[in-house]
Amino acid sequence: MDRATYDKAYDFYDASQSDSAFTYFNKAKDELIEKGYHSFAGNCLVIMGIIQCEKGDYYGSQETALSAIKYLDEKKDSAELSANYNNLGIASQKLNEYEKAIVFHDNAAKFSTDIRNKLAQVNNKAVSYYSLKKYDSAINILNRALLSSDLKKYPTTYYRIYDNLAYTRFLKNKNYNVEQELFKALTIRDSINDITGLNASYFHLSDFFENRDPQKALFYANKMLDVSSKTQNADGKLAALQKIILLETPENTKIFFKKYQDLDDSLQIARNKSKSQFALERFGSEQLKVKNAKNEVEIFKRNIGLGALSIILVGGFFYYKRRKKRLQKENELKIKENELKISKKVHDVVANGIYQVMTKIENQEHFDRDKALDELEFVYEKSRDISYDKTDSNDKTEFHEKISGLIGSFKNDTVKTFLAGNSPNIWSDVNDSTQNEVYQVIRELLVNMKKHSQATLVAFKFERNNNLIQIQYTDNGVGIPGEIIHKNGLTNTVSRIEKIKGTVIFDTKTEKGLKVYISFPTS
Repeated sequence: MDRATYDKAYDFYDASQSDSAFTYFNKAKDELIEKGYHSFAGNCLVIMGIIQCEKGDYYGSQETALSAIKYLDEKKDSAELSANYNNLGIASQKLNEYEKAIVFHDNAAKFSTDIRNKLAQVNNKAVSYYSLKKYDSAINILNRALLSSDLKKYPTTYYRIYDNLAYTRFLKNKNYNVEQELFKALTIRDSINDITGLNASYFHLSDFFENRDPQKALFYANKMLDVSSKTQNADGKLAALQKIILLETPENTKIFFKKYQDLDDSLQIARNKSKSQFALERFGSEQLKVKNAKNEVEIFKRNIGLGALSIILVGGFFYYKRRKKRLQKENELKIKENELKISKKVHDVVANGIYQVMTKIENQEHFDRDKALDELEFVYEKSRDISYDKTDSNDKTEFHEKISGLIGSFKNDTVKTFLAGNSPNIWSDVNDSTQNEVYQVIRELLVNMKKHSQATLVAFKFERNNNLIQIQYTDNGVGIPGEIIHKNGLTNTVSRIEKIKGTVIFDTKTEKGLKVYISFPTS
């Protein structure tokens, strides 16, 4: 059996060169399927799915892993099936699909022939249960696992289960004192250099001390950040930064906000690049199959000497080349459009969202940590939704209240905001898409005012005449010269209003400040 491509893929994988490994496993998979070596082909897909999951392409990982199952034999390939189902469970957990994760981890344990792996998969199942707040189910599973006579042979797995059991008891009853158990798990993990376990212990201890001893909670959050930074665990760093922002002094909070924002931006960009790369690899593989199939048809028709068909094949070849080129261009355009869409969403949700949160913190006389963390958590979840291509359908706040809250959040001792005409009737019959564009336009005007205008008075006036809504923005700042409007962060304002078939006029000739007139139809 010729396994050159397969072996080269494993060489890259063992060297932690996952991008190259994915490319060669994808090529090896096609070669192995063609030669009838289905188990090897299935193994290629298993590892490809694991690589996608590690890179944050959770939906792509699920698709690849599910396609592997049909090539694997339940008796001969039980280890590969166990690893595949375990990966499906992890990807489902990352997507908050905990019910699915429980089913996948059950299957992973069923096919596992290694007691340590089986116990690790049982632990993963318990994590899904406590994520669903089914604490009793999780506790029962973990208690049974600790009774296994083989478990103490594997201290890493033992203290993973031991620590999760203590943490689950704490989640069930926040008054339950599990300090001794959590600290014991930390001590053992440190002694055996279990880096992944240390990260979990620091998080659990920080969570435990949050309302008991904030200084200890901050200490363990910083330890988690340090370990995550050394191991380049981006998700761990984000979780640690969230804890630190909650627990740090107000004067240090902004520094960690900035670190959080920069890390979250870079993580989303890296994950989206990986998703595009993996999609292109799979797309190229399918195109190659089409090309090979066409070549076989050409050879067959040439061999039977049908001249007329040969002419048709030549025409078909050129048609195929044109079509392939067109498909490639269309695919490239789709990728660029997707990148622009994601970039725009990151700017709207993450950049402007965190800037608004920071503005609120600056304007608060008394800093409310819990509220700041809630708002940061909201922005974080929205940024995750960008990665998963989700939309928010749970916000039931009336739109006029959102507008009032947004404008009010920029009010402080030096900037006074005024609002007129923002009644519920103004926004009746205005669809969600238009409301979102209007909300982003108003936030961009306010962010621009905050960054550049030096204004002390800001006013918004809303009017509706039949099916036409008019918005007037006025401030008393330094104004914006007409020729640099498009260089001052307001380009999106123009494109958004045009998108909803409206008009926007920047009055740059006023004696002082800036006036903006916006109008658009309600439907």
